[in-house]
Amino acid sequence: MPAMPIATLEELAAAVREFGRERDWHQYHDPKNLTAALIVEAAELLEPFQWLSPEQSRNLSEAKREAVRQEMADVFIYLVSLANCLDIDLLRAAEDKLAINAAKYPVEKAKGSCAKSHEL
Repeated sequence: MPAMPIATLEELAAAVREFGRERDWHQYHDPKNLTAALIVEAAELLEPFQWLSPEQSRNLSEAKREAVRQEMADVFIYLVSLANCLDIDLLRAAEDKLAINAAKYPVEKAKGSCAKSHEL
């Protein structure tokens, strides 16, 4: 656990960089390997939900909820590692993507629909 709580994405990115640096893991942290690791962790995130109904997935046991929490952290850390590797500002990327999606899915056409943008 870090000495001080991590309060910002920048602090998390720095902590993730330092964690890898201390262990000399940067030699393995290229975009291809980080993306592969991210996908593996995303698949592990799905595992606690396998075979559950939608209602069951909303009401997880404490043990399953903690498993989901840990897998979410793994996904997040690998995503931050990939952003570090490629020098991508995740907050700006998310902000830009929300703007793109707002244009693709205007409320008046997309509200209550799961259709893809070209189907609206």
